[in-house]
Amino acid sequence: MSTASSSPVASAPLAVRPVRGRADTAAFAALPRTLHRGDPYRLPPAKGDQRALIDRRRNPFFEVGTAELFLARRGRKPVGRIAAAVDSRYQALHDARGGLFGLFECADDPEAAAALFDAAAGWLRERGLETMLGPLGFSVHDECGVLVEGFDGPPTVMMPYNPAYYPALYTACGLTKAKDLLSWRVPVPPGGEPPGPAARAARWAADAPDVRLRHLDPCRLEADLAVVRDIYADAWSGNYASVPMTGREFSHAMDRLRPLVRPELVWFAEVRGEPVAFTFWLPDVNQALHATRDTPPGRSLGRPLGRLRTARAVRRVDRARVILTGVRAAHRARGLTAALLAEAQRSAFRLGCAESEFSWLLEDNRDANRYAQAFGGVLHRRHRLYRRDLAPRPAAAASSTLSPAPLPTAVPAPAAPHVPGVRR
Repeated sequence: MSTASSSPVASAPLAVRPVRGRADTAAFAALPRTLHRGDPYRLPPAKGDQRALIDRRRNPFFEVGTAELFLARRGRKPVGRIAAAVDSRYQALHDARGGLFGLFECADDPEAAAALFDAAAGWLRERGLETMLGPLGFSVHDECGVLVEGFDGPPTVMMPYNPAYYPALYTACGLTKAKDLLSWRVPVPPGGEPPGPAARAARWAADAPDVRLRHLDPCRLEADLAVVRDIYADAWSGNYASVPMTGREFSHAMDRLRPLVRPELVWFAEVRGEPVAFTFWLPDVNQALHATRDTPPGRSLGRPLGRLRTARAVRRVDRARVILTGVRAAHRARGLTAALLAEAQRSAFRLGCAESEFSWLLEDNRDANRYAQAFGGVLHRRHRLYRRDLAPRPAAAASSTLSPAPLPTAVPAPAAPHVPGVRR
């Protein structure tokens, strides 16, 4: 489909079409890097990773779902992209008439953005769907959400980042808030010991006679990762927009994470010898990537000087990200989350970390956000999932705007914050 441009941003004609052939695929994969080259905080994904994400033979999502990719061009220049997706698991568990969208990237060009969202909506509407939710890579197991507050620095590892004009593009195109995802900056105090209420909760849980805490065993890495998968499936069942991962999806995700894993940052809780909870932290390698971002393409890891710069930068990483924490439903009242976070934080201190990030936490996940507060966290970023009804949009919707509520620069800790699972 195509439209003639009347946008003041550009005078070249606009065309939005499905991705077909090698040239379109290459342009779709390369767009984040070329579009945001001047952004001082953006860490664009490697083109190889982008190609693997959209490759129907390599990405296991396409064994359970289907998708269409769209590319917007002004003249011959790519200016935007989007993916529309259908996941039968999401429909079975959450919204029988719901579709998904993701991989949105666009210049500050409202006409191009509107045409891209309309293309995704039209493709889903043709399949009988009535709503769309996103942005998601292809599911909640990929990068999720639009950064709407907290543009003051580069993202942590595996967290999305986008220009500050994106939220206005979304709302102008008729999308409304579905759910916010919160990120908390948590200082690592001397010794890694958490503040009083969190420390008491951790001790109470860890001192139970049938509880044993241990970190990941490198000699049984595959077995421990299988434990993560089993607990993850139980802990996330029923969560907002969550779908069960297939075996191939989990293996694919772990293959990407394995080079980053530090055994000291992955902790398990066992009750009577059975693993029932875990927390999974990663060193924030984005700090190293940001330090070497000006190295010419292909040299950051492939040439001696680039390798040296990267190795030095990795040694200076002083932040970790809590990417997953899960407890089996039957054991959520035991306070195991506090005990696991405390052990991982002590390990992070020994590895030289000055802070961690707890992200992304659903805004209505009261327990998770209370833990972040109890560990001294300050709310510093907000990502947003958006929803759009697929009925034809009224013309007035195209000009509507919404302003997100301001994000506090600090969250005052209550005198005695409630920590879930603590015996009062």
